[in-house]
Amino acid sequence: MQANLKIQRYDPEVGEEPRYDSHQLDLPEYATVLDALLQIRDDVDGSLAMRASCRSAICGSCSMRINGEARLACKTLIANIVQVEGAEVTIEPMGNMPVVKDLVVDMSMFWDKVQKIQPGLLPKTPEPEREFIVSNDSMLDLATALNCIMCGACVSDCTVLEVDKEFIGPAALAKAYRFSNDPRDNATDLRLDLYSQENYIWSCTRCFQCVQVCPKDVAPMEKIMSLRKQTIEAGHTNNPGTRHTQAFADSIRKTGRLDEIRLTVKAFGITNITAMIQLIPIGWRAFRHKKMPHLLPKSISSIKNVRRIMDKLGNE
Repeated sequence: MQANLKIQRYDPEVGEEPRYDSHQLDLPEYATVLDALLQIRDDVDGSLAMRASCRSAICGSCSMRINGEARLACKTLIANIVQVEGAEVTIEPMGNMPVVKDLVVDMSMFWDKVQKIQPGLLPKTPEPEREFIVSNDSMLDLATALNCIMCGACVSDCTVLEVDKEFIGPAALAKAYRFSNDPRDNATDLRLDLYSQENYIWSCTRCFQCVQVCPKDVAPMEKIMSLRKQTIEAGHTNNPGTRHTQAFADSIRKTGRLDEIRLTVKAFGITNITAMIQLIPIGWRAFRHKKMPHLLPKSISSIKNVRRIMDKLGNE
């Protein structure tokens, strides 16, 4: 099997601009991207910087962008890429994190964000008298979150982190779900209060990218949505995220349309001068592109059907 690899090379210490080196390899059908990279490093260019360890999709070390999407190099068969995406395989470092060299990124930001969600159990008693037996149902609920290998793929491709570096990120929030739902933990309410604050669960835009790239099917976005539901049910509603959600539902129930002006006011509060000022540039750009919402939106003709659907969903 012939494959063309285009690898991004970059060394910030020498001040060079990123470039791409091309390599044409003859590989067996079972070869992975990691196999190809190791062959290049061992036989062609020993200066290629990369991370790899277990070669079994367990350690998460070899996460990188392959054809524009974060994947584990050891789990990605080149034959599958060639068959579906073409003969050229472009390999780049993960996104949203600074490059150390070539395919190696600095994951300090990743680990700092994980630390912020208090990744450790806070038990009900300091020294339990006997082993705490967790029910099978509880462990099944936590199973997918426990599958996370902290590879950083979801953080690499998170569309929110591209524009807001303060967002805690999908990996940390998936880990947050793991602890807030563990029956051995005694700080669920404190955790939910933390997670409902700015830059946590309400900053997710539900783009599904973290679900798409996760190599272990953790589905971080689904965990974030579950945390949102839990925080509302626990009464942590005094935050822009919850108010935005409620205002969204109220607007749809009232007219069947999204009243964007009132949505913003209700979410941040008319007295929140700082938030209102920060939104002025967005409003101005919308005005210049003739995308200003209606001041008095009219109800759609099938509003009764919309309300009936919302009543049914609310009851369930």
